[in-house]
Amino acid sequence: MTDRVPSGLLVSGAIGAALTLGYLAYSRPWYFTSQTNLGAVLGLEILIVAVWLYRRVFFLVVVLSFLLAGSNLQYVTGWTRIRWVVLLTGAFVGLLIVLKDGGPRFQLFDLFAVFGVLGTFISASVSRYPTVALLKGFSMLLLFVYAGTGARIAATERERRFVLGLVTGCEVLVGATALSYAVGHNAWGNPNSLGALMAFVSPLLLWGALLGGRLSVQRRRLILYVLCVYLVFYSHSRASIGAVLVSSGLLLLVLRKYKVAIEGTVVLVIVVSAVSIYRPDAAPSLASSVIYKNAATGILTSRTSPWQEAVANISNNPWFGTGLGTTSNGYALAEGQGMFASYSEVTTEHGSSYLAVLSGVGLVGALPFFVMLIILVVKIVRTVSWTWTSRISSHPAVPLAMLILAAILHAAFEDWMFAAGNYLCVFFWSVAFIFVDLAPKGASHYVSPSGTQLGQLGPTQATHPQ
Repeated sequence: MTDRVPSGLLVSGAIGAALTLGYLAYSRPWYFTSQTNLGAVLGLEILIVAVWLYRRVFFLVVVLSFLLAGSNLQYVTGWTRIRWVVLLTGAFVGLLIVLKDGGPRFQLFDLFAVFGVLGTFISASVSRYPTVALLKGFSMLLLFVYAGTGARIAATERERRFVLGLVTGCEVLVGATALSYAVGHNAWGNPNSLGALMAFVSPLLLWGALLGGRLSVQRRRLILYVLCVYLVFYSHSRASIGAVLVSSGLLLLVLRKYKVAIEGTVVLVIVVSAVSIYRPDAAPSLASSVIYKNAATGILTSRTSPWQEAVANISNNPWFGTGLGTTSNGYALAEGQGMFASYSEVTTEHGSSYLAVLSGVGLVGALPFFVMLIILVVKIVRTVSWTWTSRISSHPAVPLAMLILAAILHAAFEDWMFAAGNYLCVFFWSVAFIFVDLAPKGASHYVSPSGTQLGQLGPTQATHPQ
């Protein structure tokens, strides 16, 4: 970042900020006796450093700010507002860099992202809650601008290092989450949130464990992957369990790790058998609580009610919807409502991200989003085919493809993909824009957008990267 901004401007800004703070400390010392004000100053300093090191650290700052805002951790306050400041800054700086120095070329995926945002603004104009819907649309605009500029800048010319950094981040996240639940603190609140987050993390950890390299690193990542899968089953989230099984199974198949797949299946069968022998009542109880969700009438009974309500909303407002993140059956907004979080009075649970976007922006507004998802699915298929043919396991697009596949499957049963305040939504779309650039085009030797010969790796390199 520092090589893209004139050094004189940076020095002038730093001196001006120091003089301003010094003046305030002298003339209004009470400003600095408030914990809120001190926290704001510290946050501003961190944000300035993150902008200074934009390419290397800002993606991490964005993800962490949304994770903290969505967590159930104590002593973590104010992140509901801070996350939007971070995202706005990231989108603005990223856009400036792309306009000034250029960046990844504009693609069809980006065009439909623009159409999708326009659709959210059109639906807001016919919504019962236009202000709320407009804010939701603006948040999607910020997210897409950042994902299309800042997130791509973070990965450009360092794709492999970026993905390995994601793997390391996932190791820390799983370890911290496991420790939190081990001491009895529910870090992510809703069990479905725990399952969804671990489902996102699992493909990256499994890919990292299969890369080769130092044995200690492989073992650590494998242990954390097993721990991650355990947390998914612990959450009792069926969507997350299904996403993990599909993405992990496909990854093992594509990388031709048949022995690992068989060993994993055998271990799972042994564990289930042992539990059934020592606790005969555990298996029926698990089936009731996980598969049927304590409902006797069918597997999808818990989803029937929100799906029916979503279909009713779509039928009543088929073309332009009710406004993104709102419903036509909501209550009047109470006075003093904030601008930085979802309104419980005007929204509802849809039980599916795809039904949510259809209900929110209608058929016209949802079409661009579905085209974007189709583009992602096509690129996933190409990546799988290319990996199977080339036998190159270390390409950074491989774990991203499995992550996006798991997310697309999971979103069919959970409502998060078009909720820009959700950390899953922010992470998914940021990775999606990066993946669009990285995905192989079908050639045997693939050149990344930055010119790196990512596909030209020998057998030893592919299995045991340096």
